[in-house]
Amino acid sequence: MSDINTQDNSKVLKSLNPTKIFIPILISLVITGYLFYQDAGQIPWGKLKEASLLWLILAVVTLIIRDVLYIYRIRYITHKNLSWTSSFYSIMLWEFSSAISPSAVGGTALATVVLMKEGLSFGKSMAYVMTTAILDNLFFLVAGAIVMVLYYSGIFDPFNLFVAISGAGATMDWQYVRYMFLISYGLIGGYTLFMTYGLFVNPRMVKWLFVKITSLRWLRRFQPMAEKQGNELILASKAIKGTNFMYWFRAIGTTFLIWSARYLIVNCLIAAFVSLSPSAHGFIFSRHVILWVVLLIGITPGAAGFAEIAFKAFFQQFAGAFVLIAALIWRIATFYPYLLFGAIFLPRWIRRVFFKAKEPGDDSSEVLTPQSIQHR
Repeated sequence: MSDINTQDNSKVLKSLNPTKIFIPILISLVITGYLFYQDAGQIPWGKLKEASLLWLILAVVTLIIRDVLYIYRIRYITHKNLSWTSSFYSIMLWEFSSAISPSAVGGTALATVVLMKEGLSFGKSMAYVMTTAILDNLFFLVAGAIVMVLYYSGIFDPFNLFVAISGAGATMDWQYVRYMFLISYGLIGGYTLFMTYGLFVNPRMVKWLFVKITSLRWLRRFQPMAEKQGNELILASKAIKGTNFMYWFRAIGTTFLIWSARYLIVNCLIAAFVSLSPSAHGFIFSRHVILWVVLLIGITPGAAGFAEIAFKAFFQQFAGAFVLIAALIWRIATFYPYLLFGAIFLPRWIRRVFFKAKEPGDDSSEVLTPQSIQHR
């Protein structure tokens, strides 16, 4: 069975090692420095004082709203079994984990462990992490559909990603980005439907499918892992049952507000330097939806370096010569703080959850066995 709830503390600490912040910071600063060096002569430094303070303040407010809603959502989804303090630490460590992990991995790998250490059972922790992933994917599917209906031709206008890297005149057919988005959209949609069915409808059928597929000779070595994943899904499904319509309405509504705020930060930053029409705001928002998919292929921690390059390529037509300034502020607002918060709050969290006295009724150390799952 799953050993996540009995994972050695040292492995958790190693995964959340605050010294890892130096790698993404170094990569990001080197790439950003190179981009600034490349375009230094084109940046109108003297006009920076003309930037709109109102839009910059709105960008900060939007960022704060996003984080507050993140904290509220995890507390609400867990039926307030997490205190506000526990919710705060969970989100900060989740963001920190995302910042020091490749984009495709994200911070969800350690989210279950974090929730367990905050006092939730393994089954509930697993259920809540899966629920947040499904909700986030749901927003992407809805936003992606709207983007394709309203801006499909415009958001895939050809532009030169290679120029953003080297300044050379080489061409790159942006059809690849179109195909990447459409393929990712289909895969995320299929995965979301599959996991929704497994979590809310018939987890035993999904477990059976896992085991059946891995019974093939060349996949047989993965069968123990498949059975483990199936058992975890069954346990998570039991933990999430009993929720009503209003629970999901508020959870979905909060998720949509979170991601809207996340994307609108870029709108605010660009609007601080150039005047934007309402249609341009909608276009920038739509490009950000596409950018989120592209950043998934980033292999560096937190897509460091790759994010700055992609930002320039995606938004230079709107921000013009100010694009690198906007990119730098964007990363300062949405990336660097979580590296710093992780380094600050991780030691405090470790003292809270690894060295506290065990409280009566705390089920976070519950050990799962095949027999225990069958009798739940």
